[in-house]
Amino acid sequence: MRAVILAGGCGTRLSPYTAVIPKPLLPVGRTPILELVIRHLAAHGFTRATLALGYMSTYFKAFLQNNPAITSLLEIDCIEETQPLGTAGAVKPIVGLDETFLVMNGDVLTDLDLGTVLAWHRQQQAALTIAAIHHPVRLDFGILKTDADGRVIDYIEKPTLQHLVSMGIYIYEPSVLNRIGVNEKIDFPDLVLRLIREGQKVSTFVTQSLWLDLGRHEDLQQANALFGESSDQASQPGT
Repeated sequence: MRAVILAGGCGTRLSPYTAVIPKPLLPVGRTPILELVIRHLAAHGFTRATLALGYMSTYFKAFLQNNPAITSLLEIDCIEETQPLGTAGAVKPIVGLDETFLVMNGDVLTDLDLGTVLAWHRQQQAALTIAAIHHPVRLDFGILKTDADGRVIDYIEKPTLQHLVSMGIYIYEPSVLNRIGVNEKIDFPDLVLRLIREGQKVSTFVTQSLWLDLGRHEDLQQANALFGESSDQASQPGT
Protein backbone atom coordinates (compact mmCIF):
# COMPACT_ATOMS: atom_id res chain seq x y z
CA MET A 1 0.00 0.00 0.00
CA ARG A 2 1.24 3.45 -0.92
CA ALA A 3 0.78 6.79 0.83
CA VAL A 4 1.33 10.40 -0.18
CA ILE A 5 2.30 12.82 2.59
CA LEU A 6 1.54 16.47 1.84
CA ALA A 7 4.46 18.42 3.29
CA GLY A 8 4.83 21.43 1.01
CA GLY A 9 2.94 24.13 2.91
CA CYS A 10 4.50 27.17 4.56
CA GLY A 11 2.79 26.70 7.94
CA THR A 12 2.32 30.43 8.41
CA ARG A 13 0.03 30.01 11.44
CA LEU A 14 2.95 28.52 13.35
CA SER A 15 5.22 31.46 12.61
CA PRO A 16 7.87 32.30 13.74
CA TYR A 17 8.83 28.61 14.22
CA THR A 18 8.13 27.82 10.58
CA ALA A 19 10.32 30.67 9.39
CA VAL A 20 13.32 28.49 10.18
CA ILE A 21 11.97 24.92 9.98
CA PRO A 22 9.04 23.43 8.00
CA LYS A 23 6.03 22.47 10.07
CA PRO A 24 6.19 18.66 9.61
CA LEU A 25 9.74 18.70 11.01
CA LEU A 26 8.80 20.56 14.19
CA PRO A 27 9.37 18.36 17.24
CA VAL A 28 6.80 16.70 19.43
CA GLY A 29 8.92 15.91 22.45
CA ARG A 30 12.21 15.21 20.70
CA THR A 31 10.64 13.57 17.65
CA PRO A 32 9.71 15.41 14.44
CA ILE A 33 6.03 15.27 13.51
CA LEU A 34 6.93 13.69 10.17
CA GLU A 35 8.70 10.79 11.89
CA LEU A 36 5.58 10.04 13.93
CA VAL A 37 3.50 10.12 10.73
CA ILE A 38 5.88 7.74 8.94
CA ARG A 39 5.94 5.35 11.91
CA HIS A 40 2.14 5.34 11.97
CA LEU A 41 1.99 4.47 8.27
CA ALA A 42 4.55 1.68 8.65
CA ALA A 43 2.68 0.23 11.63
CA HIS A 44 -0.45 -0.05 9.47
CA GLY A 45 1.16 -1.95 6.65
CA PHE A 46 2.17 0.81 4.25
CA THR A 47 5.29 -0.06 2.29
CA ARG A 48 5.94 3.17 0.39
CA ALA A 49 5.43 6.87 1.05
CA THR A 50 5.94 9.81 -1.28
CA LEU A 51 6.58 13.22 0.22
CA ALA A 52 5.02 16.05 -1.80
CA LEU A 53 7.38 18.94 -1.06
CA GLY A 54 7.60 22.65 -1.74
CA TYR A 55 8.57 24.99 1.08
CA MET A 56 12.07 24.28 2.48
CA SER A 57 12.26 20.98 0.60
CA THR A 58 15.99 20.60 1.27
CA TYR A 59 15.27 20.24 4.99
CA PHE A 60 13.19 17.12 4.35
CA LYS A 61 15.85 15.56 2.13
CA ALA A 62 18.47 16.19 4.80
CA PHE A 63 16.19 14.69 7.44
CA LEU A 64 15.76 11.50 5.44
CA GLN A 65 19.48 11.22 4.68
CA ASN A 66 20.37 11.63 8.33
CA ASN A 67 17.78 9.18 9.68
CA PRO A 68 18.33 5.71 8.16
CA ALA A 69 16.22 4.18 10.93
CA ILE A 70 13.22 6.01 9.47
CA THR A 71 13.90 5.19 5.84
CA SER A 72 14.29 1.52 6.81
CA LEU A 73 10.65 1.40 7.92
CA LEU A 74 9.28 1.83 4.41
CA GLU A 75 10.40 3.06 1.00
CA ILE A 76 10.35 6.87 0.90
CA ASP A 77 10.69 9.08 -2.15
CA CYS A 78 10.09 12.78 -2.77
CA ILE A 79 8.51 14.95 -5.43
CA GLU A 80 9.08 18.69 -5.42
CA GLU A 81 6.70 21.29 -6.83
CA THR A 82 8.16 23.72 -9.33
CA GLN A 83 5.06 25.87 -8.79
CA PRO A 84 2.35 25.76 -6.10
CA LEU A 85 -0.39 23.35 -7.19
CA GLY A 86 -2.60 23.22 -4.09
CA THR A 87 -3.40 20.34 -1.78
CA ALA A 88 -5.04 18.26 -4.53
CA GLY A 89 -3.02 19.43 -7.53
CA ALA A 90 0.22 18.42 -5.77
CA VAL A 91 -0.80 14.75 -6.02
CA LYS A 92 -1.40 14.77 -9.78
CA PRO A 93 2.28 14.69 -10.92
CA ILE A 94 3.21 11.69 -8.77
CA VAL A 95 4.02 8.72 -10.98
CA GLY A 96 2.71 5.23 -10.32
CA LEU A 97 -0.47 5.93 -8.35
CA ASP A 98 -2.33 3.23 -10.26
CA GLU A 99 -3.90 1.47 -7.26
CA THR A 100 -5.95 2.68 -4.29
CA PHE A 101 -3.74 4.98 -2.21
CA LEU A 102 -3.81 7.18 0.88
CA VAL A 103 -3.13 10.90 1.05
CA MET A 104 -2.59 12.67 4.35
CA ASN A 105 -1.34 15.98 5.63
CA GLY A 106 2.15 15.92 7.07
CA ASP A 107 1.09 17.64 10.30
CA VAL A 108 -1.58 15.20 11.50
CA LEU A 109 -1.15 13.12 14.64
CA THR A 110 -3.71 10.39 15.24
CA ASP A 111 -4.16 6.82 16.45
CA LEU A 112 -6.68 6.13 13.66
CA ASP A 113 -6.63 2.56 12.32
CA LEU A 114 -5.81 3.23 8.66
CA GLY A 115 -6.60 -0.33 7.65
CA THR A 116 -10.17 0.12 8.88
CA VAL A 117 -10.53 3.28 6.78
CA LEU A 118 -9.26 1.45 3.71
CA ALA A 119 -11.68 -1.44 4.28
CA TRP A 120 -14.58 1.00 4.64
CA HIS A 121 -13.57 2.79 1.43
CA ARG A 122 -13.61 -0.46 -0.51
CA GLN A 123 -16.91 -1.53 1.02
CA GLN A 124 -18.48 1.77 -0.01
CA GLN A 125 -17.01 1.51 -3.53
CA ALA A 126 -16.24 5.21 -3.31
CA ALA A 127 -14.03 7.27 -5.58
CA LEU A 128 -12.77 9.13 -2.53
CA THR A 129 -13.13 8.66 1.22
CA ILE A 130 -12.49 11.37 3.80
CA ALA A 131 -11.64 10.40 7.38
CA ALA A 132 -13.78 12.64 9.58
CA ILE A 133 -14.34 13.43 13.22
CA HIS A 134 -16.87 15.41 15.24
CA HIS A 135 -14.95 18.41 16.51
CA PRO A 136 -16.11 21.11 18.94
CA VAL A 137 -15.79 24.71 17.77
CA ARG A 138 -16.21 27.38 20.46
CA LEU A 139 -17.48 30.77 19.34
CA ASP A 140 -16.10 33.74 21.28
CA PHE A 141 -19.26 35.79 20.82
CA GLY A 142 -22.75 35.88 22.20
CA ILE A 143 -25.24 34.54 19.62
CA LEU A 144 -28.56 36.33 19.21
CA LYS A 145 -31.69 34.70 17.84
CA THR A 146 -34.39 37.06 16.64
CA ASP A 147 -37.82 36.90 15.07
CA ALA A 148 -38.85 38.54 11.79
CA ASP A 149 -39.32 41.91 13.55
CA GLY A 150 -35.83 41.89 15.06
CA ARG A 151 -37.06 41.05 18.56
CA VAL A 152 -34.57 38.99 20.55
CA ILE A 153 -36.03 35.59 21.40
CA ASP A 154 -32.88 33.88 22.64
CA TYR A 155 -29.34 34.72 23.68
CA ILE A 156 -26.62 32.06 23.75
CA GLU A 157 -23.34 33.15 25.28
CA LYS A 158 -20.21 31.78 23.58
CA PRO A 159 -21.70 28.45 22.46
CA THR A 160 -19.68 25.38 21.53
CA LEU A 161 -20.85 23.85 18.27
CA GLN A 162 -20.13 20.35 16.99
CA HIS A 163 -19.10 19.99 13.35
CA LEU A 164 -18.04 17.00 11.31
CA VAL A 165 -14.59 17.97 10.04
CA SER A 166 -12.00 16.46 7.75
CA MET A 167 -9.02 14.89 9.51
CA GLY A 168 -6.70 15.55 6.58
CA ILE A 169 -6.57 11.81 5.76
CA TYR A 170 -8.04 10.57 2.48
CA ILE A 171 -8.32 7.35 0.47
CA TYR A 172 -8.18 7.92 -3.30
CA GLU A 173 -9.02 5.76 -6.24
CA PRO A 174 -6.57 6.41 -9.11
CA SER A 175 -9.46 7.57 -11.31
CA VAL A 176 -9.77 10.70 -9.15
CA LEU A 177 -6.51 11.97 -10.60
CA ASN A 178 -8.16 12.06 -14.03
CA ARG A 179 -10.39 14.84 -12.70
CA ILE A 180 -7.32 17.08 -12.16
CA GLY A 181 -5.71 18.87 -15.08
CA VAL A 182 -1.98 18.79 -15.78
CA ASN A 183 -0.33 21.61 -13.79
CA GLU A 184 -3.76 22.65 -12.48
CA LYS A 185 -3.71 24.44 -9.15
CA ILE A 186 -6.55 23.03 -7.09
CA ASP A 187 -7.10 22.51 -3.37
CA PHE A 188 -8.75 19.45 -1.89
CA PRO A 189 -12.15 21.04 -1.07
CA ASP A 190 -12.52 22.14 -4.68
CA LEU A 191 -11.68 18.64 -5.88
CA VAL A 192 -14.37 17.19 -3.61
CA LEU A 193 -16.97 19.59 -4.98
CA ARG A 194 -15.90 18.76 -8.53
CA LEU A 195 -16.34 15.04 -7.89
CA ILE A 196 -19.77 15.61 -6.37
CA ARG A 197 -20.90 17.68 -9.37
CA GLU A 198 -19.74 14.91 -11.67
CA GLY A 199 -21.75 12.30 -9.77
CA GLN A 200 -18.74 10.56 -8.21
CA LYS A 201 -19.21 8.97 -4.79
CA VAL A 202 -17.39 10.75 -1.98
CA SER A 203 -17.68 8.87 1.31
CA THR A 204 -16.81 9.70 4.92
CA PHE A 205 -15.34 7.43 7.55
CA VAL A 206 -16.40 8.86 10.90
CA THR A 207 -14.23 8.01 13.88
CA GLN A 208 -13.74 8.94 17.52
CA SER A 209 -9.98 8.40 17.32
CA LEU A 210 -7.48 10.74 18.88
CA TRP A 211 -6.69 13.47 16.34
CA LEU A 212 -4.57 16.60 16.35
CA ASP A 213 -4.13 18.88 13.35
CA LEU A 214 -1.00 20.83 14.23
CA GLY A 215 -1.84 24.11 12.54
CA ARG A 216 -1.80 26.39 15.57
CA HIS A 217 0.48 27.03 18.54
CA GLU A 218 -2.06 25.61 21.00
CA ASP A 219 -2.36 22.41 18.92
CA LEU A 220 1.39 21.91 19.03
CA GLN A 221 1.40 22.45 22.79
CA GLN A 222 -1.37 19.89 23.20
CA ALA A 223 0.52 17.41 21.02
CA ASN A 224 3.58 17.77 23.22
CA ALA A 225 1.46 17.18 26.31
CA LEU A 226 -0.19 14.06 24.83
CA PHE A 227 2.50 12.59 22.59
CA GLY A 228 5.73 14.02 23.94
CA GLU A 229 6.82 11.19 26.22
CA SER A 230 5.62 8.40 23.92
CA SER A 231 7.21 10.05 20.89
CA ASP A 232 10.55 10.22 22.71
CA GLN A 233 10.31 6.49 23.39
CA ALA A 234 9.33 5.77 19.78
CA SER A 235 12.40 7.56 18.53
CA GLN A 236 14.77 5.41 20.60
CA PRO A 237 16.72 2.69 18.74
CA GLY A 238 14.97 -0.65 18.65
CA THR A 239 11.46 0.75 19.21
